[in-house]
Amino acid sequence: MSKKTYQVPRGTKDILPEDQVYFDYLLDTFETVVSSAGYKRVTTPVFEDTGLFVRSVGKGTDIVDKEMYTFNDKSNNSLTLRPEGTAPIVRAYLENGMQSWPQPVKLYYFMPMYRYERPQAGRYREHWQFGFESIGDKDPIADVTVISTAVRIFKNLGLPNVSVQLNSIGDSVCRPKYIKVLKDYYKDKLNKVCPDCKRRYEVNPLRLLDCKEKQCQPIIEEAPQFINYLCKDCHDHFKEVLELLDEINVSYDLNPRLVRGFDYYTRTVFEFWAGREGFAVGGGGRYDRLVELLGGKATPALGFAAGADRIVNELKNNPELEIKPSKKIDVYVAQLGNEARKSCLKLLSGLWDTGIAAEGCLDRGSISEQLSTSNRLKAKYTLIIGQKEAYDETVIIKEMASGNQEIYPQDQTMKEIKKRLQ
Repeated sequence: MSKKTYQVPRGTKDILPEDQVYFDYLLDTFETVVSSAGYKRVTTPVFEDTGLFVRSVGKGTDIVDKEMYTFNDKSNNSLTLRPEGTAPIVRAYLENGMQSWPQPVKLYYFMPMYRYERPQAGRYREHWQFGFESIGDKDPIADVTVISTAVRIFKNLGLPNVSVQLNSIGDSVCRPKYIKVLKDYYKDKLNKVCPDCKRRYEVNPLRLLDCKEKQCQPIIEEAPQFINYLCKDCHDHFKEVLELLDEINVSYDLNPRLVRGFDYYTRTVFEFWAGREGFAVGGGGRYDRLVELLGGKATPALGFAAGADRIVNELKNNPELEIKPSKKIDVYVAQLGNEARKSCLKLLSGLWDTGIAAEGCLDRGSISEQLSTSNRLKAKYTLIIGQKEAYDETVIIKEMASGNQEIYPQDQTMKEIKKRLQ
């Protein structure tokens, strides 16, 4: 009987140490920026009530109709693996009484998401996403601070040529009028659009502008622009957003086709595009109706989210960016003989207890093999304990760069290493 071998499910991947360095760099940079702007970290469960996403993201969206991982548990409750971060955070905001906190409540996250879609470079069925939400501020200046904070993240990451795409998609006052105009425009063109757009026309017309199929692009290009149908309040809000962005020198491109993929968005929406092809590495916008939709009182809110996997790919392909491991090995402990192995273990434990990054050989490799390992790890010092040193209770301290080595008593070795590493 042959042995079965297993592989990761399609659309998932292992994040190996060489890639983990980039994820650590991304998280550290992201947390530094958002923490300085007053955001606090929150983590929500991996799965939620299915209704949370159907109600918030909306029927007719690709996520709800095609991509959610939904299952019934043993109590026959319908649960869904988290496909996006905003709806769970709003649920947590309501469930944990954050309405009584000083507003706005500013939260950030770094969590895995799950969507059943066609795997491609930087997009996986299990993917990591980071983002932040500001709940409880209706002023246009909140839009600008969220956008400028996201700009600062990409700048601090060292990603070149990231552009801000900006649009307004109105609210419940002006959106019905625009949707009627949009449907009238599409009415005699339905024989030219893709099957998904034929369905969107009936279920969720605004998603027509979000289609990526090639045959639909000429029709989208000529579609009426939402900005020409904004009510006075939405127009004034968007106008102030643009003026404030100009005031702080944040450049942007007005993009009348930008609508984002979720139903909960209102007014200001934005995306960040990178590279020559202009693919999205992040985005967000206002969702002033979502808190009320999920059972709370009317509360303005907005947020930003980005895919970590896609950004890591961009970081790895940037030749000007050098990311080093956060913790390099400072000391390697080499040994030869049974008694030396015991001393080696004791020495390693002492190094780890004091926070010194160290590795050592506890098997029976030769000293030359162990020195080669120390060189490969780029350790600054190698501590050598042979049979003689074990008997004498001494340690050879070898400086790897110069090759110089000195002998110290075992009980003074730790003090000497700490002094040298300072």
